[in-house]
Amino acid sequence: MRFLTDKSIETLKSQFFDLIDTESGAFHYQNVLKTMLETIQKMLDLDEVTLFICQAWKNQFSIEVSTNENIIGVTPSNDSSDWLSSLKTIDFSPTNMNFKDYQVLIPLVKSGRNLGVLCLKGNQSSITPFNQEWFEQFAIVCSSFVQKAQELYKIVMEEKRYKQLFRVNEKFHSTMDMDAVLGEIIYTLQEVYPSFTYYLMLSHDNDNHSELPIKDLEYDSENIAAMEAYVTGTIQMEDSLNERRSVLYAPLKGKQGVYGVLQVIAPDTLTFPSNEVEFIKLLANTAGSALENAQLYQQSKRLIADLQLINETSHRLNSNLRLTETMSYMTEQIVQSFDAEEVCFVLLSPDLRPISVLAGSTPFFDTEASMAYVQYVVDRLKKEHDSIFIGDVEINHNHDVKQYRSIMAVPMVQSAVIKGIALVMHTEPYHFSFETFKLMQSLIHHSTLAFTNSMLREELEKMVVTDHLTKLYSRNYLDTRVHESLDEDQQGTFLLIDIDNFKGVNDKYGHQVGDEILIQVADIIKSNIRESDIGARWGGEELAVYLPRIPLEVGISIANRLVDKVRELSKPSITISCGVSYWNVDNPDNFTNLFKRADTALYVAKDTGKDRVVVQENITSQ
Repeated sequence: MRFLTDKSIETLKSQFFDLIDTESGAFHYQNVLKTMLETIQKMLDLDEVTLFICQAWKNQFSIEVSTNENIIGVTPSNDSSDWLSSLKTIDFSPTNMNFKDYQVLIPLVKSGRNLGVLCLKGNQSSITPFNQEWFEQFAIVCSSFVQKAQELYKIVMEEKRYKQLFRVNEKFHSTMDMDAVLGEIIYTLQEVYPSFTYYLMLSHDNDNHSELPIKDLEYDSENIAAMEAYVTGTIQMEDSLNERRSVLYAPLKGKQGVYGVLQVIAPDTLTFPSNEVEFIKLLANTAGSALENAQLYQQSKRLIADLQLINETSHRLNSNLRLTETMSYMTEQIVQSFDAEEVCFVLLSPDLRPISVLAGSTPFFDTEASMAYVQYVVDRLKKEHDSIFIGDVEINHNHDVKQYRSIMAVPMVQSAVIKGIALVMHTEPYHFSFETFKLMQSLIHHSTLAFTNSMLREELEKMVVTDHLTKLYSRNYLDTRVHESLDEDQQGTFLLIDIDNFKGVNDKYGHQVGDEILIQVADIIKSNIRESDIGARWGGEELAVYLPRIPLEVGISIANRLVDKVRELSKPSITISCGVSYWNVDNPDNFTNLFKRADTALYVAKDTGKDRVVVQENITSQ
């Protein structure tokens, strides 16, 4: 039987001391412990030496190092862990089934703290209770060495972490890209804690398109701790015995607020390791400040872009554009700047009834389906007298029609009077952000004066070229448009119209009824010609219509329709006579001849019974 001496303890101490190399600046925790076990194995001529380390935050023992490579990574069952934790003295005859192959189990204790258990297997001659006093000294030496190794490891890891923190801080302050900041947080944590799982919990308004592990920060029963961290700005813990995991929620906090929550999940853990909390807290605070700076930078860039948009738009709108050009330009700007699918501008009456959708709106508003959206917005405006911002709404219940879920509507107000409303839509719910809505309000506010001026200018221009009574164009305007058509078009048809027996109507009913008859005939003309056609008051009871690019056959058909409609709809019932003339590029003509031929045809119509259409086709140049 072999007795171990005090000299062997001193030799062991000396060898252990040599293992720790502080001069080179490198310290490899696992290698040091492995060499320690190999030294013990050689000294005691053992088959195997294994070190189980107590992980307090996991409440379990696990194999830290072993001279037997086949058992590395094996974790004892819970009952074995409980048994090891209750081991207070050296055990020369292990009773637990998981440790029955070992000859002795030596608890490593320092300052009342259980560091681990050293398990020895092999030489029966030296590992006996007769050497208990030596093994007690051996346990003290091993405990001191393991504690020293753990302390050095902690110092090295702390230094590494704070170097990481310094590097991260430099990286954070060298970029204003929010995705880069968030990515650096995850990268750093994965490098320092490779066994943990991480999520960035951010609010819905975070516009992120990266592959980062990001979750929406929502208030529900599963996210109470996360919301508490977000609201209070303090770290929150969540431990789960059933799932054997601990979760830390660290707020990403800047000076002006909290920008999200970092969720760190430690697996196989009953309580989150307290020595890691401070580092994660510092990282989260640093990240919060960087996020704040990046967000403020992005906000300033967005504000500059918004001001540029408003400035450029206002400048363009004040450059005497026609109303249709103004609307088209605004529609294009809003589609591009707001990523909108549909845009329209609705003119409203003083009692907030929709008068018309202005030309220049997107094509959808030429369809019948669009009126459901227009009417919905106008009805809301009547109730609230304010801008409308809806993230998810269902208005058109015909599911065969395209549905628009996101809506922004801003009234166009001039001198405290609502002149119209600008409506912007998208099919995706919550497509527009609140910042976009505020920009929309500002843009319409700055543009309304230009809209109003454009409408007033065109209204004034129309008054200049419009007959006051009939609201048809003036003869001068008709002359101008016919001359333009003769120069630019391939053909055209001219109608000259006279109200039959108009003097008799005035004599019988009075001049007021005569004026009403003129208005009725003018309205019939306007409702039976195209927008590009020109209806005009020629003089007295004579009216004229010019149909640019219209062949003679179609012109005759329109003339006959007007004659029939007047006979049917006028009250008191009256009739009209119509003379028609025509030109084309094969038979060029001038306006004087065009008028004379229509006038001659009208004279024939009046002279041959009235209430009819006569065509003068012969072209005679003068």
